[in-house]
Amino acid sequence: MDSPRLGSRHRFPDVPDQHPDRRVITAYARRMRRWAAGAAITLMAPLALTACGFFGSDDAGTGSTPESPTSSEAAQTGEQDTGQTSDQASSGGGSVASPDDAKAPAEVTIAAIGDILAHSRLNLTANEYAGYAEGKYNYDPMFADVAPLISSADLSLCHMETPLSPDNTNLSIPDILSFNTPHEMATALAKAGIDGCDFASNHTMDRGIDGLADTEQVIRDAGLGYAGPSAHEDRAGKAEFYDVKGVTVAHLAYTYTFPNSGGPTTDIPGEAPWLIDASWPSIGSEGILQQSAKAKAEGADFVVVSMHWGGEYQAAPLDEQLQIADDLLSSDDVDLILGTHVHVIQPCQRINGKDVIYGLGNFLSNQSPDTASVLLPATQEGMVAIFTLKRDADGVVTTEMSYQPTRVEITPGTKPGPHIVRLVGPDNYPQTWERTTATVDLLGGCDQLVLQP
Repeated sequence: MDSPRLGSRHRFPDVPDQHPDRRVITAYARRMRRWAAGAAITLMAPLALTACGFFGSDDAGTGSTPESPTSSEAAQTGEQDTGQTSDQASSGGGSVASPDDAKAPAEVTIAAIGDILAHSRLNLTANEYAGYAEGKYNYDPMFADVAPLISSADLSLCHMETPLSPDNTNLSIPDILSFNTPHEMATALAKAGIDGCDFASNHTMDRGIDGLADTEQVIRDAGLGYAGPSAHEDRAGKAEFYDVKGVTVAHLAYTYTFPNSGGPTTDIPGEAPWLIDASWPSIGSEGILQQSAKAKAEGADFVVVSMHWGGEYQAAPLDEQLQIADDLLSSDDVDLILGTHVHVIQPCQRINGKDVIYGLGNFLSNQSPDTASVLLPATQEGMVAIFTLKRDADGVVTTEMSYQPTRVEITPGTKPGPHIVRLVGPDNYPQTWERTTATVDLLGGCDQLVLQP
């Protein structure tokens, strides 16, 4: 599509009346609104307390958590899903639809980026880009190099690791592993071509249930779709739907814990028991497949599942990741898995003709051996992964992967920066190139194509 990648949230007029509450996100409409608004655009042992921020230089420290603030109440969307459920769980027999359910051939390209992890040092850089104006932040320059590639896909998704503040108060501070990021991050991602983000993270509850509500609202106010845990009970267990050139993509997302923990937990916040629907240790593969089947029953051509999982700073997937991926991709109801959390790249694997990328790495953060000597270079690396999802005339779904390695430019010193996400090739960053390509192939790869700047 030649038009700028801009847009707004839009409900299609042809959504049936019997589904008045279904949320549909339109990529083209989103592009148009951004254009109208003038948008241009480690591998180390797991830490005792999961870190995202641990060893983010200034953000390493005690792991103490401040009280959840009283934040502005996020506006209700006014749109809810139908609440209809499907009696059909996954067939477990591959990706061939039954004759009664077979649909016309379909194809879509989906770009995915990993952790957006705004340490306080990174926020200082954004404030510098905003001319040091008090309470102002500009993240646009950080995405300038990668925006054209992100915008080239039909649908582009990110993983938001931290809460977002609607009024830029109670933000992340050094040495505390509890985060809150200025709302300008969401608008910068939208300008860079991102269409939606998930917020299934071990930091989902860093600012309590109000912070969760604020984060969803900030993301939606930026014109982006939102997947994952919701402060609104009526959104629990429901996919975010995107309509892309007549193809409907559903996005679901799950975290391994709600209290910030180094490993999976089944602890669910007492004030929001419905969050169990976004906890994969609680609902298991069966629960994920039930939600995926529901999304397919509600009209999704493809279902994308984001999983916050794995051993932090480890390139090799854990056995539980391998098992869950096999469970999900052996089903008709899941077509692609996007892994996040471990802050390094993990490999790609093809199962039943469909792909899982176990770890997309850090797309934007302050983690680097130049900011904390205990970190290895892989924490500075990520990718733009692009998947082509196809459904043939027989209902068989397959995926194809290509990816562009990336690296966050961080200079050593007391004032690290510029925190620009750079495109990596074998000539400009040979060590990153070699490390990334070797890791992606660790399990045999996905017959993927490696892109170069």
